[in-house]
Amino acid sequence: MNPQNDAAQAPFGGTEPLRPVRLGVHDVLRLGLLGIRTRKMRAVLSALGISIGVATLVLVTAIPASSRQDLSEQLAALGPDTLRVEPQPDQKPPVLLQPDAARAVARIGPVTRTSAVANTHEIVRRSDRMDANDGLGLTVLASRRDLLPAVGGKVMSGKFLDRGTSGLPMVVLGYQAASRLGIPRVEPGRKPTVVPIGKTWFTVIGVLAPMPLTPDLDRSVLVGWQAAEKYLDFDGHPTVLYLKAREDAIEDVAAVLAATVYPQSPGLVKVSRPSDALTAKRAAQSTFSALFFGLACVALLVGGIGVANTMYISVLERRKEIGLRRALGANRRQICGQFLTESVVLSLAGGLVGTATGSLAATGYALYQGWPTLIPATALAAGTAGSVTIGVLAGLYPSVRAARLTPTEALAL
Repeated sequence: MNPQNDAAQAPFGGTEPLRPVRLGVHDVLRLGLLGIRTRKMRAVLSALGISIGVATLVLVTAIPASSRQDLSEQLAALGPDTLRVEPQPDQKPPVLLQPDAARAVARIGPVTRTSAVANTHEIVRRSDRMDANDGLGLTVLASRRDLLPAVGGKVMSGKFLDRGTSGLPMVVLGYQAASRLGIPRVEPGRKPTVVPIGKTWFTVIGVLAPMPLTPDLDRSVLVGWQAAEKYLDFDGHPTVLYLKAREDAIEDVAAVLAATVYPQSPGLVKVSRPSDALTAKRAAQSTFSALFFGLACVALLVGGIGVANTMYISVLERRKEIGLRRALGANRRQICGQFLTESVVLSLAGGLVGTATGSLAATGYALYQGWPTLIPATALAAGTAGSVTIGVLAGLYPSVRAARLTPTEALAL
């Protein structure tokens, strides 16, 4: 090879040909931040437009979500997933449900909880000196231990029937039953209160909180299933079944319940219809969405236009800088990357600030309203991703325009 030819290919007598310099990520980021550092107020105002849009997106997503969650919790307290099964009234001879009816219902796939009570046809009195026929309008029910989860009940004082007490002469009083018997609470450490049922004295071990969905239980005295069989001559046939099922399958479960508990004549069994609260809950879940999301998108669009306008003006104002960098060897890709990076950084900064601001505002509003705070992760991700996307789209044309400027065109202006 001719060394003179090699030297001719390299400037200043060098032996290596010139190669374009490749900028690292750090260099591209430093150049992209140059315009932001030198024009701080304009950068802040541009990022502000994006942050307002993202904050709006988070707010209009989180506030309806929190409100919907609060409404769903209120409707869930109305028992939209609860069904009640009992024989049709005034049947002669009376319909007797099988003792294992609750277990048969539990085998239905969507059913999550089951329990049962049975009328013992006994009378409870305040004392044995009262009229034997004066039952105070109260019903003595044999109850399974899993009754409270199936009806959404809670113990106000004392405790409920369990494995150790369901076979003993012990009772739990409904809220109204406790009031009529003059036993508003069960105080630990005090002498236990007893009430006569039939020929046996039963110890009161608990009082239930009000249950508006099952007022019949409020007026009931609950005896353990085994204790009712032992002390009250209970025959083991339940009179009412309670169950919970998945809300999406509640109608299907209701359709097969009668045939499940009394297959010989399903028409003699009454199944309560799903609560109207279920319809309201489903409607509430689809009410807040499209309109609010559309408003948020408009806000983001306005912010993106602001960034695009800022970047376009920045290109016009910095033509001499572009020309000088081109004259010193910067290629079009490097110029385009500089301005595109600046646009993305502006939008990303605005998106992060907007996400934080929107989350704080939504949390504060939810706490003020007494709602559970719920900020969908999709809203946070959409805000950040949307700001980056807007930065790319808003900076694309100004970046390409800057890259197309030749050194002579840029320096001549």
